[in-house]
Amino acid sequence: MRTAAALAAVGAIGFGVLGSPAFAETAPLNAPTSQRTELSALPSFADLVEKVSPAVVSIRVVEEETVTAADAPDMPFPPGSPFDKFFKQLQPKGPDGKPLKRKAMAQGSGFFITADGYAVTNNHVVQGGKDITVVQNDGTEMKATLVGRDQKTDLALIKVKVTKPMPYVAFGDSDKLRVGDWVLAVGNPFGLGGTVTSGIVSARGREIGAGPYDDFLQIDASINRGNSGGPTFDIHGNVIGVNTAIFSPTGGSVGIGFAIPSNIAEKVVKQLRENGKVTRGWLGVSIQPVDADLATSLSLDKPKGALVAEVTPGSPAAKSGIVAGDVVVKVNGADMEDVRAVSRTVADLRPGTKADIVLWRGGKAKSISVAIATFPDKIETASADETAPTTENATQSLGLALTSTPAGVAVQSVDQNSEAAEKGIQVGDVIVKISGRDVKTPSDIVDGVSAAKKADKSSVLLLLRTQDQQRFVALTIKKG
Repeated sequence: MRTAAALAAVGAIGFGVLGSPAFAETAPLNAPTSQRTELSALPSFADLVEKVSPAVVSIRVVEEETVTAADAPDMPFPPGSPFDKFFKQLQPKGPDGKPLKRKAMAQGSGFFITADGYAVTNNHVVQGGKDITVVQNDGTEMKATLVGRDQKTDLALIKVKVTKPMPYVAFGDSDKLRVGDWVLAVGNPFGLGGTVTSGIVSARGREIGAGPYDDFLQIDASINRGNSGGPTFDIHGNVIGVNTAIFSPTGGSVGIGFAIPSNIAEKVVKQLRENGKVTRGWLGVSIQPVDADLATSLSLDKPKGALVAEVTPGSPAAKSGIVAGDVVVKVNGADMEDVRAVSRTVADLRPGTKADIVLWRGGKAKSISVAIATFPDKIETASADETAPTTENATQSLGLALTSTPAGVAVQSVDQNSEAAEKGIQVGDVIVKISGRDVKTPSDIVDGVSAAKKADKSSVLLLLRTQDQQRFVALTIKKG
């Protein structure tokens, strides 16, 4: 009887009266915080947005474009159709016989960086525009003039005449950003007006093919059309990036946006303000990445630096003795991890100054001093002669068949199942060097392979020329 009573008591306590579950007293989800346990809540961005938003502006640019017959609203055929070309011949013309022009409106974003009216935006927002208008978040409109622009980094500096100090923001240190840090993007998406989105830094050092100095911050804060040129802020209100591009199959935000790091933007903007253009240092070399195979061929302990594929005649590099096959591993004491590091570091050097460069050559380090020149607007290069007689010499160990030509030893055929094919070697490529040795005849290739085998090396390093470009490729030597 006692056991039965005890079990009954347990049942009443554990399952409640009449089998209904009993729970501790709870509060509704929307109860005041005083009635529920405090969570580790994220801070609101409202105060930060209120502080920095007045410095962010919308930018309207009026551009002129040619009116075509295809622009007519009753155009019966879609662009690219067989009749499209015919209708374009009916292009409207003015009284002077010249094609008619019409005005088109481009929109973007920007931000003031000084109280006297200097503002930053993207080059692609203002390039070609004749009439630039800056619109503040209170609706005030001001005409702006273009101070300078830099196509390589897609940055531009504009200036408005002011009668009172403008609210402005300052650049921060983008090198201190870590993946996972909070960021805010402020701008004018789709021409809607001031808009704020938040997210995190999702990656650093992104290369998207936008230019030779790609080094973008990837963020997942929504960036859309019209956000271009707007600032990306850290949680302290510092500008740590300039919004410039998105990755999207639809044209809208899919959570992958790219911003120019502030440490790059600040240097470019400073030059634009002082000179109206950007002057970069020039070494005069074509460089390529060092992968694991190349590192092994060059006796490097790991892939690093930038491999010199070609030296421009008469350039600072040529005058200082840099040759194809050298690896740039240090510039002014700073380690060069990859090609982008070398490109950015050399570009930042002031023309006319000396640079101490450490090269990796012949299995050891070599220090040289180079007088940096100004990056030329155009670099002349010679194209290879593509005529090819049919004297063959097969090198089975590399998967290549070679032939002598007036331009040098050219690739006549490539084994499609070989490593050479995988690495992009094509018919017509001219082999300039093998493991640092000049190649003048196909037999030089055979000698180079034999020398590598005798030295117990597993690969050889080929310097290839394709039209007006050179590159290095490391190929594994087949045993046998």
